[in-house]
Amino acid sequence: MKLGKCLIAFVLFIGFFITFGKRGLIDSYTMKERVHALREYNQQLVLQNNALKEDILLLRNDLPYVETIARNELGMVRKGDIVYRFSR
Repeated sequence: MKLGKCLIAFVLFIGFFITFGKRGLIDSYTMKERVHALREYNQQLVLQNNALKEDILLLRNDLPYVETIARNELGMVRKGDIVYRFSR
């Protein structure tokens, strides 16, 4: 009878460490979730890098694109354009 109680206690003890211990089931689950989140973040960064590479290529090679950016973002005007200023 005493051997049975010790065996049950030992099994419960080992089960506790398998579930809650370092590198146990819960730790493994949280690491899988973290890896999944990091992979999604990495994919977002890859997409952002590809978009920035496209912008770099356009800025180097496409003069109408450079003109569009200069007009929209920097407020530049071409010679001969009429500029209207509205007071607030």
